Amino acid sequence: DGNRGMQIGPHTLETPLIVAPMAGVTDRPFRELCLRLGAGMAVSEMLLANPDVWDTQKTRMRMDHSAEGGLRSVQIAGADPEMMAFAARYNVEQGAQIVDINMGCPAKKVNKKLAGSALLRQPDLVRSICRAVVDAVEVPVTLKIRTGWDPDNRNGEEIARIAEDCGIAALAVHGRTRACLYKGEAEYDTIRAIKQAVSIPVVANGDIDSPEKARYVLDYTGVDAVMIGRAAQGRPWIFREIRHFLETGTKLPPPDREEVRTLMNEHVTNLHQFYGAYLGARIARKHVGWYLDEEEAGREFRKHFNALDCADAQLEALEAYFDGLG
Repeated sequence: DGNRGMQIGPHTLETPLIVAPMAGVTDRPFRELCLRLGAGMAVSEMLLANPDVWDTQKTRMRMDHSAEGGLRSVQIAGADPEMMAFAARYNVEQGAQIVDINMGCPAKKVNKKLAGSALLRQPDLVRSICRAVVDAVEVPVTLKIRTGWDPDNRNGEEIARIAEDCGIAALAVHGRTRACLYKGEAEYDTIRAIKQAVSIPVVANGDIDSPEKARYVLDYTGVDAVMIGRAAQGRPWIFREIRHFLETGTKLPPPDREEVRTLMNEHVTNLHQFYGAYLGARIARKHVGWYLDEEEAGREFRKHFNALDCADAQLEALEAYFDGLG
């Protein structure tokens, strides 16, 4: 039945489009923007399951899920089943409605501690972690993996069966192995095989950067939804564009300059409000850089913008930039 949205436990996604968790990017201002522009769900950036690192201001802000709109899915990472269970319970107390276990992150600092995709080498440990987290909370638990450890060891199907067996509610698969990091083309054959191997919902992730690519991946792999990460940086309207294409088969025109101006202004203002003027102004730089990446005129402006420390000066500079384009 193609009309029913993807189910995660008791929750239904209206649109088969999920914002991938990206450390330092998918904070609340960005998640809310993506949801408003057509995403069905946004997973929060990863938290290490280590209470020692939770007390920084940035982490405290990442962890307050209570005021957030949309379905609140929070990603945790770690290799110790008990600590992961503790982190899951803690996040649910803070308002998380879904707990997502990260075994998809290839980052060195995560893998040194044997977390993220390094865990794919140890199916027994995967089982212990999934069991511990599922048993620890009443809410649905989801899992994010890669297709395997390296191109010769694509054990994604085995891991997917373990996850299903442990009561994981849905599975997201990044179409690369740990060894591939973010290089090369994502491959979708393993994702297709994983979808056929289990009956829980499966989400495909990796290189989905256009409406046509989203349609292709959904059709080719048979998955229930697609997850979009880097392609949404500086282009949060990609969700609206994909949604429109999936529903109608036609392409929306890109947003006009006035809309981009309004969205950027709102986004930067929200960052200032969420993080405070000092930190917010610093975090705004990378987002503004992504928005203007394609623009010739944007190059000089970005240099100027990145030198501004003051929140008000940033907003004034954006105004002047768009006035100049007009």
